[in-house]
Parts: sequence; C-alpha cells; structure tokens
Amino acid sequence: MKKSLFLGILGSFFFAFTFVLNRSMNLAGGYWMWGAVLRYLFTLPLMFLLLIKGEKFKPVLSDIKANPGAWLLWSTVGFGLFYAPLTMASTFAESWFTASVWQFTIVAGILLTPVFGKKIPVKNLLLSCLILAGIFVMQIPEIAKSHQTSIVLPLLMIMIAAFSYPLGNRKMMQVCADQFTAIQRVFGMTLCSIPFWLLCGVFAYSKAGLPSGGQTLQSFLVALFSGVIATVLFFGATDMVKDNARQLAVIEATQSGEVIFTLLLGVLVLHDNMPPVTSFIGIILIVTGMILNSLASS
Repeated sequence: MKKSLFLGILGSFFFAFTFVLNRSMNLAGGYWMWGAVLRYLFTLPLMFLLLIKGEKFKPVLSDIKANPGAWLLWSTVGFGLFYAPLTMASTFAESWFTASVWQFTIVAGILLTPVFGKKIPVKNLLLSCLILAGIFVMQIPEIAKSHQTSIVLPLLMIMIAAFSYPLGNRKMMQVCADQFTAIQRVFGMTLCSIPFWLLCGVFAYSKAGLPSGGQTLQSFLVALFSGVIATVLFFGATDMVKDNARQLAVIEATQSGEVIFTLLLGVLVLHDNMPPVTSFIGIILIVTGMILNSLASS
C-alpha cells in the first residue's frame, strides 16, 4: 500500500505540470491553441513507444478500423473538447485556480450517470456539494473585483472540459468493452483525436503563425510529464490495489494532490499570486470533497 500511495502522489505531481506549463506558455506569449495541439501530437508517438513491445498497438488499430465512427466521435469529445477549453482557460486565470476548478469533473461525472442507464449515486452527489462549495468560495475574491465578467469565460471553458472528459472516456470504455488496457485505450483515443488537433493546428497557424521553440519544448514536457509519466504512474498505482476497493479509493484520492502541487509550483516557478484566505478555504473544501467522494465510492 505504501508503494502504491507513493506512486499515486508522484503521479499527481507530474499531472500538475499540465496547469503550470500551460500557464507558463501563455505568460511567455505563446498562442494557447498551439499548446493544446502540440501536447497531443507529442503524446501519440510517446504512447506508441509504450505499446511497441509485443505489438500491443495492433489490436487497437484493428478495432478502430472496424468501428471508426465511434472512435473518432468520442475521442474528439473526450480529448479534444476536454483539453482545448481547459488550455484556453489557462490564459485567463492563474494555474492553481484552473487546477482547482477543474476538479468539478468529479461532479460532472456523477451528473452524467443517467446517460449510461444508471441512477445517480446520491451519497456521492451530496459529498460533491463540498467540491461545489469550494469552487463557489474561490469565486468570492473574483466577484469582489471590478471586472466581474473576467472570470465567466474561463469558468465556462472549464465546465465544458469537465463534462467532455468523463463523457468521452466512458463512452469509449463502452466501445472497447474491456478488451484493451487503459494505456491501449488512451493510445487509440489520442490517435483518433488527431484529425481534430490538425484542424486546430491550421487555425492556430492562421492566427499566430508557427509556435516558438520555447512553446514547442514546453508542450513536449506536458506530453511527457502528464500524458505519459503521470498516466503510467497512476495506472501502475491503481493496478497494485485493484483487488482492494478501499485502498483503490485512497489511491484515486491522490489526484487531489494536483491542486496542492499546482499551487506550489505556480507560486515558486511562475511567481503566481498567493491565493487569498477565502481561496485557500475553497481549495481545502475541494480536496476534502475529492477524498470523501473517493472513499464513499469504495
């Protein structure tokens, strides 16, 4: 359990680089859409390398060929409509704010339950009220500012991302019907989201030209740290305790570490402003809600 817990926490540390590096690219003047496009263009070959041993990518390609419509649709929703809005939101708010509000995806996942023919788990929904309360508390300093509309767009973008991610991933889990590992599914979804990212790349080029060398490097680091290292660490941690529901719930709760690590990295590396006291209270409520939700799911 100690090893899996360590791997889960380490995974959340690498996941935090998504928010910090996206914010860094924006502060350096990089066009936000290039950050999203390059992340997935770099992730694809990296994921391929993970599956090249034993040619584990071949069954995925065969399934895509047999069912291209579903793969393209739900990969675009799960990855395209998730990451593009989330990256856009990073242009408006500091990294810790984006990472914290992003945890709304847990609530979104619960609200989407009826779409898959199941009842909403009331206990989890009630516990998720802590997450919603935390998000609301975080808005208090922003609402008090003169430019109250400045926070509306990033919130809307994060909400779109929060619903798209669980919807696309759960639909793809139905399409795959447990025949692939998580890494195989991520590889297939990354591959099938490429048409969307190529279109975004054309748009980004028309708006801002080619990305700078610095943005390209940081996008590669996002793909490496978050798309590969963090994913492998987290899946490895969950595999170690998959037969113990309560321990699995604890490992899943380590994702809340993203908020803390993003806050620390943002302040230390990007010199983000420290959150006000009310925002700290909101972050505590969000993390607590995530942990209780995970434990209740066991």
